[in-house]
This record gives sequence, structure tokens and C-alpha cells, in this order.
Amino acid sequence: MLDPTRFDALYADAYQRLLHQTYALTGDQRASQLAVRDAFISTWHHWPKVSRTADPERWTRPIAWTNAHRRHGARMWHRDKSTGTEQAATLDALGKLTSPQRRMLVLAHLTSGSMEEIAREAGLPLSEAEHTLQTATAAFATHREIESTAVRTALEELATPLEALRPPRVTIIRRAGTARRRTYTGLGVAVGLAALLVSGVAVHADDGVQPRLTHQVTSPSPSPTGPETPTPAPAELSPDALLAADQVTRVAPTMTWRIASTSENTQGKGKVLPCQTARFADPHAEGFLVRTFTAKPKRDSGSGTAEGQSQPKQQATAIQTAELSDDPRRARATYRTTRAWFTGCSTGRTYLERIGRVDGVGDQATAFVMRSWDGGPPAMLVGVARTGQVTTTTVARFATPTPNVRAGLTLLAAAVNAQCGQPATGHCAGPPTMTEVPPPPTGSVPGMLSEVDLPPVTGMTERWVGTEPKRAISNPAATQCDRAVFSQPPMAVAFSRTFLVPRADLPATFGLTQTVGTLPAPKATAFVAEVRTRITKCPDKQLGTKVARLAQHSDSHSDLSVWRLTVEVSDKRDVTYLMGITRSGTAVGQVGFIPAPHATMSTTDFIALVERAQQRLAKLPKPGR
Repeated sequence: MLDPTRFDALYADAYQRLLHQTYALTGDQRASQLAVRDAFISTWHHWPKVSRTADPERWTRPIAWTNAHRRHGARMWHRDKSTGTEQAATLDALGKLTSPQRRMLVLAHLTSGSMEEIAREAGLPLSEAEHTLQTATAAFATHREIESTAVRTALEELATPLEALRPPRVTIIRRAGTARRRTYTGLGVAVGLAALLVSGVAVHADDGVQPRLTHQVTSPSPSPTGPETPTPAPAELSPDALLAADQVTRVAPTMTWRIASTSENTQGKGKVLPCQTARFADPHAEGFLVRTFTAKPKRDSGSGTAEGQSQPKQQATAIQTAELSDDPRRARATYRTTRAWFTGCSTGRTYLERIGRVDGVGDQATAFVMRSWDGGPPAMLVGVARTGQVTTTTVARFATPTPNVRAGLTLLAAAVNAQCGQPATGHCAGPPTMTEVPPPPTGSVPGMLSEVDLPPVTGMTERWVGTEPKRAISNPAATQCDRAVFSQPPMAVAFSRTFLVPRADLPATFGLTQTVGTLPAPKATAFVAEVRTRITKCPDKQLGTKVARLAQHSDSHSDLSVWRLTVEVSDKRDVTYLMGITRSGTAVGQVGFIPAPHATMSTTDFIALVERAQQRLAKLPKPGR
């Protein structure tokens, strides 16, 4: 049996302050009353944990603020008619500020704490928090037509119309919190704990970690009939359910990690993930949070950095996003949209090396092994998982040349377990396993390569750009040796496209081309065999031509061959081609690459590219369709 003495004291002491703060944020007395009531219900619900924190009021405050935003959302900046003239002017001035500015102003003037604590509670770096407060103070004073020294007084006067409001009896609050604990922790937390016991992958935040005031403003929940009616726990995202810095250390254990920022992603362009094409995957999201992490090498205690020496360059980063949809159907669509950002990435300088289905993590999960040449650490593992109505994405960029797949999968599992047991979530995470799968179709011709399939070119910092696929009247991927034709019957569904690196100082001959088409199965097999024969005989027929076979394998359903061809065009000049021919069932394809002296790709990368082309061929329609 929990001793309610300390909770009752907290309720009596903090209720009016939280009501004052939420009223300053929303200008809505009714929404503020219900929000603070529900926040204390949640606090009693979690009292075994909250009571161990240094400041339970700081734990309760972000829940009250989020609930207030949620409840007044349909009546944006609603105010009661009974509000006095001075208070109405103050609320009007607050209503002209941005949400982060209002939060910072209220934190600074209506709560206690140092600037460092306020910044931490707002989820902002100290410098950004100070700048936001300065901007908010100046803007509020201007709108309110007062001196900046009078800002605190104006905000404090908002408490006057609230003094007559009576809070619900504390016994009602505790009774509602106890009922919620039985409902939600009896099943959800038990499942979560069971998964954690067997997974070995989740690292929970310490009890001392405080929620941050960075919740998404959403539409209100229906208001109950009166202040004494308990409501079910709302589905909401909490910064407390995001990864902590110590959980990210597995990405680079030799580095010191810290949280760089936590936000709702409402500022700037909103594209916080590699390959992200829209601010939110769910345009109707109930909430969205993004947290970024940075790392730096641990300072050697035996030898500090000498004066005048620069610190080692940062070599690892991580990002987590969490997006809450309002029902399972939309959550599944959110997961598919987020996944598609990476399967068809065309917005960043990234290369999709492998894709895998992840079992044992949430309701659905996919991992992407990627390489990037955007100036950051090149090795990257992206994980996308859905648990119930929450879709979470983790991006781990490693200091090593290749990503630590196990560490990246474990990070994704920990992100899911941080959410599980909360309302609107589903399965938790056990030990993650990844099974490599072919990439899903992408682009206007799904059977063809896309930019995301192309590895980086040595010495180039620019990204590949592909032309639109067009009907293959000619075959730009052919060499002088094979002269393969895709434009004559019975070849069907024939397309070609070219990939270049714009704005790079490269010869006009540089580029990568692909041509695809479909044939009846026997003719497709014969087509590939004919190309192989021509390539093999080419050195005998064309003097000065050298052919080296780099890879070849065949079975009843598929064929693949890769060569390096060196053609002597003059006594002083040779041209080198990398070329591959592939078949998947009735689909055939040819990939050709002409490098430049200082811009090429490794043999391993080119073979992997031809294998990717073969995987994508399976999505071409069969002849006659």
C-alpha cells in the first residue's frame, strides 16, 4: 500500500502553480483545470517511480502542459469572457509568441530553477535556450506595451482569475490514478518487463531523468462531464521515452555521448533524417519528437590535449525520431512511408548497401545498411520500427569504415522498448535478428536501378543523378564487344537510363548506364548466353581488347556475369569499361560504367551494383502484360 502523504503534500503545494502555468500557455481556464487534474492522475499512476525523483513537480509539469495544449487545440488561444482587461492584454501578447517562446517565458518567470535547469527541461542547448528567452521577453514586452522589467509582474497577475477555482479532492485524484495503474500497468508494463528480461537489449533511463517540455500540440481529447470524472491515460509521446545518451554508447563505446537537442521538429526545414522527404510521415500525426546525439573521443586521462592542438574530429552521431499516429491503420501507413524514404532515397548522398527484415522488434521493423559521402561518418545503419501506433526511427553513424550492424539493431530494439508499455503501443523488442531481403520497388520503372543503388565514386563529393527512364531505342550500356540490342522483337518493356555526377569536372565519356527488357524465358536465357559468347571471343576479333571476367553465376531462374574490358583506341590511349549482364526469370538487363582516371568505383562495388540490378529486374512485368 502506497503512503499518500508526500503525494498529497505535492498536490496541495503545486496544483495552483501548474494551473497558473498552463493558463499562461493556453488562455483557457477549463482546459487548464482538466490538464492539471489529468497530470496529477498520471503522477499518482507512476508514483512508485516519481516519488524517487528529486523534484516530482518537474516530472508532472510537462504532462500538464501537454494535456493543456491537447485540450485547447480546437479553440486555439481561447479565453474566458470573465478575464479582466489587464489579464486579457497579457494573454493577447502571449498568443502572438511562438510555442517555444511561450514555454521559455513561462519556465523562466513562473517556475524556479537555474538557467541550466530550465534549458534542460525545455530540451534545448543552453545557448539556444538563452537566445529564445531573450527573443520571447523582447517580443512579449513589445506586444504588451510594457518594459521588459515588468514581464514577470504581468505573468504573475494571470493567477488572479484562477484563485476562485477549487481543485478536485485529492482522494479523487488518487482513486483515478490507482484505477489507471491497474488498467495499464497490469498488462502493458508486464509485457514490457517480460520482453526486457529476455532481450538484453533495452537500457532504460535512470529514474532521475526528467520529462522535457517538447510535446506535440494536437487536437483535444473529448472533455469529460466534470472535474471529478477520471479519464483514461492519453496516448502521447514523452521525451522521457526516447533513448538516453548512455544507450547510444554502443554505437561507439570509446566516445563520450551527449544529447544535442530534443524537439518537435516544428522549426526549420524539418528534414532531420537522411533521405527524409517531408517533415512528418503522417500529416495527421498526434505527436512527433526528434532527438539528436553527438559524440567526441574520450580524453585520455594520462595525456591531455597539448596547447595549440585541435580536438579530434567528431566521428559518430545518432538520431532518433518517434511519430504517434491516431490509429493503427495510419500507423502502418506511417511505417511504410518512413521505410520508403530509405528504400528510394534520392535526396542525400547515400548508398543503400543492404536492406533487412528485423524480427523480434515491435510489430514491424526494417534495417538499412547504408554508406554516405555527405561529409559525416560514412558507415550508417538506419532502423525503422512500429509498435502499435508509434513509429520510431534510429540512425547510427559509426566511426568505423563499416557499420556495426549488431549495435545498430540493438539501438533500434532499445528505442522500441523505451516506448512499449505506454498507451497506444504494441509489441516490445526481444533479441533482434536481421534477414536480408531484396529492396522494394522504387522509381517510375520499378525494375530499374535508382540513385540509392549507386555506390560513391572515389574522389567525388557530388551525388549521382539519373535521367528519367525512356524507351530503349538504342542500348547505351552496350560495349563494342557485345553490341546487345534491346529494341527488336520479341524484346518487350525495354527501357534505358543514364546516371551522371553533375557539377563535377569529369570527361564527357564518364557515366553509368542501364538498359532492361523482357523476353520469353527461353529467349531470355539465350540472350544472356549470346552476350557471354561475344565477350569471350572479343579479344580474338578486336585486337587491342582485353577482357577480364570478374564474376559469373547461373541457375535455372537467373544469370549474372561481370567483366572489365580494356579497349585500345590509339597507341597512347585505352578506354576501360565495367559491364554486367543479368537475368531474372524473363527479365534481362545490362549495366555499363565508364570510369575516369580519378573517378571510379571498386570492383567489389560494381559487382554488388550488378547484383542489385538483378534483384530489381524481378519487378519488371512479364512479356505480354
